[in-house]
Amino acid sequence: MNPTAPTISELIAQERRLTLPHFGYDDAYAVGGLLVSMARTRHAPVAIDIRRGAQQLFHAALPGSSADNDAWIDRKRRVVERYGESSYLVGTRFRAKGTTFEDSSRLDPDLYAAHGGSFPIAVEGAGVIGSVTVSGLPQADDHALVVEALEQFATTIAG
Repeated sequence: MNPTAPTISELIAQERRLTLPHFGYDDAYAVGGLLVSMARTRHAPVAIDIRRGAQQLFHAALPGSSADNDAWIDRKRRVVERYGESSYLVGTRFRAKGTTFEDSSRLDPDLYAAHGGSFPIAVEGAGVIGSVTVSGLPQADDHALVVEALEQFATTIAG
């Protein structure tokens, strides 16, 4: 994939554009299945996690992924839970200030990672209710894969 790094405004626009009308169990399965299919087609060695609140609704590990990817998922997801924004946006905001998340957030880097790949699930009228996270590729690619899947899903449920 190798996308160019998106700007803060582009990342904010993605989140606004991908606010969904609803997100339940079947939706998690649909997004998860879409991500698995996309990753398999691209031979991407990723792990995928979808949560609503504290409940894990979907998890898959593809060939080439490892338990390290699950640990990265947890760390990136915690950033979304804490900030209500994508892990990539949070890290990009720190870099734009001339620092890093690790140096300036005052959060334990063993528990939090502001690296691309975890994206908030936002529902109209409810705000952020969960996250979709991918780990196993470079951070820009993890992020882009999640966004691409959510865009396809949003198009499907829109009509």
